[in-house]
Amino acid sequence: MAFILPDAEPPPDLAGVLPDGLSRQMLNAAVAAWFNAPFLKGLIRGRTATMARLATDGPDAALADAMAMVRDDAQPIMPRLRTARRDVALITALADLAGLWPLEQVTAALSAFADAAIDAAITTALAERGAPPRGLVALALGKLGSHELNYSSDADLIFLHDPDLIPCRAGEDPGEAAVRITRRAVAILADLTPDGYVARIDLRLRPASEITPMSISLNAAEQYYQSEALTWERVAFIRARAAGGDVAMGAAFLGRIRPFVWRRSLDYTAVRDIQSVSLRIRDHFEAGQGIGPGFDLKRGRGGIREVEFFAQIHQLIWGGRAPELRCPATLDGLAALGAAGHVPAADVQALSAAYRALRTLEHRLQMRRDEQTHAVPRLAADRAAVARLSGLQDGAALETALARITAPVAAAYDRLVQAALPEGTVVPADPAPWLKEHHRPLAKLLVPLIAGWRQGRYRSLRAEAARADFEAVLPGLIDGLAAAADPATAAGRLDAFLAALPAGVQFLALLRANPRLVTLLSNLIGVTPVLAEALARQPALFDIMLSPDAFAPLPDADRLTASLAQLCAGAAGVEDVLDRVRRWTAELRFQLGAQLIEGHADALTIGRNLADCADAAIRVLLPVVAADYARLHGAVPGGELVVLALGRHGGRAMTHASDLDLVFLFTGDHTVVSDGEKPLPASQYFNRLAARLVTALSVPTAAGAMYEIDTRLRPWGAKGNLALSISSFARYQLEEAESWEHMALCRARVVAGPAGTVEAVIGGVRAQVFAMPRDIDVLRESVLAMRADVATAKPPQGRYDVKLAPGGLVDLEFIVHFRQLATGQGLSPELRPAIDQLVTAGLLPAELAQAHDLLSRSLMWLRLLFPGARIPAAMPAQIGTLLGRALGATDFADVQQQLAIAKGVVRMAWADIILCKGNEP
Repeated sequence: MAFILPDAEPPPDLAGVLPDGLSRQMLNAAVAAWFNAPFLKGLIRGRTATMARLATDGPDAALADAMAMVRDDAQPIMPRLRTARRDVALITALADLAGLWPLEQVTAALSAFADAAIDAAITTALAERGAPPRGLVALALGKLGSHELNYSSDADLIFLHDPDLIPCRAGEDPGEAAVRITRRAVAILADLTPDGYVARIDLRLRPASEITPMSISLNAAEQYYQSEALTWERVAFIRARAAGGDVAMGAAFLGRIRPFVWRRSLDYTAVRDIQSVSLRIRDHFEAGQGIGPGFDLKRGRGGIREVEFFAQIHQLIWGGRAPELRCPATLDGLAALGAAGHVPAADVQALSAAYRALRTLEHRLQMRRDEQTHAVPRLAADRAAVARLSGLQDGAALETALARITAPVAAAYDRLVQAALPEGTVVPADPAPWLKEHHRPLAKLLVPLIAGWRQGRYRSLRAEAARADFEAVLPGLIDGLAAAADPATAAGRLDAFLAALPAGVQFLALLRANPRLVTLLSNLIGVTPVLAEALARQPALFDIMLSPDAFAPLPDADRLTASLAQLCAGAAGVEDVLDRVRRWTAELRFQLGAQLIEGHADALTIGRNLADCADAAIRVLLPVVAADYARLHGAVPGGELVVLALGRHGGRAMTHASDLDLVFLFTGDHTVVSDGEKPLPASQYFNRLAARLVTALSVPTAAGAMYEIDTRLRPWGAKGNLALSISSFARYQLEEAESWEHMALCRARVVAGPAGTVEAVIGGVRAQVFAMPRDIDVLRESVLAMRADVATAKPPQGRYDVKLAPGGLVDLEFIVHFRQLATGQGLSPELRPAIDQLVTAGLLPAELAQAHDLLSRSLMWLRLLFPGARIPAAMPAQIGTLLGRALGATDFADVQQQLAIAKGVVRMAWADIILCKGNEP
């Protein structure tokens, strides 16, 4: 479509403004500009000499004058470039409106001026350091790179420098000098002064622009483009050229990276990448997609960008083997593709006509107020002015013309990007309508994420095979996100997982071949923050779920210890052992969580397994840490470190959130001295060794951290030694320990130390403690005081708290430990066997066993689903359904009812056993 300006007679008030001798076309253009373009009106009034030159010699001669002004070094650089820019703006606008210059000549003139100004700015910035224009180049990309600059466009530039040529002042390194020179050149061009500006400069197309300096060394840039750059950067370099500064250096650089842009193999992957960018733009600028006020000529459906992408996709596919297709300009590229038979002649004709029409209208929008805009005005008066500049009657006629222009572009581009989707794709090229149909609440959230994934933003999704498999599993992953308790958070976790995944081909192929793994991944990401965050940090954790025995029961602690010891046998030093143990622990904890989520194991079994894993880690690490420690301090004759587990670890009822309650003891005489190069007394020796073991278990490395360690249950708490002799421990327990410490001892187990002997000794200590005569009323008052302290320090966390709430696990534990200390019976460190023994002895009601199981299973699940005990007041429906299924209930309401019954059983037992004096068996 060509826009034709109607003839117009100059009104009387222009008689003294417009010079005589203007051609009829130029006069019409000036009149239209005067009444419809405030920016041009100001230039017509202010640039009288330029208007006179237009009248006598026409736009070509006037443009030559403006270009000569750019090169006139006798004038100061800042005002002369800005004056020349105003002249170029006036000349090109009137030549365009008059129909004297076609689109290609208008954009060429604007681009030539920008080139000259950029070169002058760089030359000046270098000359201010006494240097010639060498060592710094501005690469032009975008429309400036293809000589298609808009009327009021920014200039997309990348500055590169040669560190060996850049002039440095005292104390500067070449990189600092290049940045300062570049900053000065940009200021010459972009700073707004009373004379205006020369060009808006955009430096965001350089590699990693958010973190890299304004100018990049040639070597760094070349390395980046040869190894790390993405497809959108290849697209940008189709139109790249050296525009100013050391042009020869820039051209040589572009020659070296030409294989990055133009690949000899037919590059269909580029279609997918550009498609993703385009669809993301459509979604991001959704408000400007429909014809009418606000329609975006550049980014809208059927707009300028889609014509450009259409040409560039075909150029990237075929241009590797056909240099004649490597045309920077869009119209030239379309013509070359048509001549080569890669694009039908009808498409070439339709797209070329639409491109000319859209670009011409874009200039009309921008020349009115010198605005960098692409949107049809929202105000009716402004739309009418644009229509008049375009030779149309009114805004309605403008919208009709736009609909006719954009329709063939949108249709051709849709056909192209749809054809690029891998076979078997379910989610279409434009996912928004599909998402709105299947998962409406997620549409806005997922459209940009899907576009980013398809663009190959992450390494795991860049291989074509990986993309095809990803498309096949994408619907299942989306279903999983939709079912998540918090879809937005789950989507973020999936994105983080894909970002961290080092390679996607094998992993995604396995997902595609095993749909159950897609469901598993969705569940892990959607409902279990603990496992999802671990997976995002270490995607390799998912590998363990691919093994045949991923859901098989774990062996006992002894066999786990043997397996871990074998894994660490070939380690190269202590740090390597630590990393291997950390990875092993993380994998097993992850595996156990997955078994629970998938219903392959009972929560009570998982609690025992988690404790066994901790036992194995301690048993393998202790001799390694001790041997490393002994290299300097030797060994203590007759002495070894002993590790006691208490709390949930000791009771083999751990959750994924449990820390390790540990007490450290040592055998032998505390007065003996070690036999190493730097000998230490036994007490000091084992205290330091215990501290090293705590560090090994708790300090993060590259493989992460294992456990949080709590040592406050040791004698005298934080005031006491970290490790003390077994004899001192026994004496303390029998003579000084309080009732709460004896209760803690009820769940004590020997985890590591000399086999047999130590267990017998600790067992003997426990037996003596439990055989001690006690005043039952004093013990009861101690329990009540301790429970009150717990309630004050750790109040219940909401309605679903199964641990701290009245009738919860804390109350149940107090009841069991009270009976253990009062009677010396039921002394298993594990709570459920202890309950069974006490029930058999008639010391507890039988209903407590079932209450314990439900409360313990619930705690395991809640710690996995809500880390940090942050349970929402209203349970998400998806989580409620999962809990109902996991706890053997009909639904979540049934879960709540069963929990209420279990807490009631515990409260009744508390009232009967703790509150009622004299109610002893």
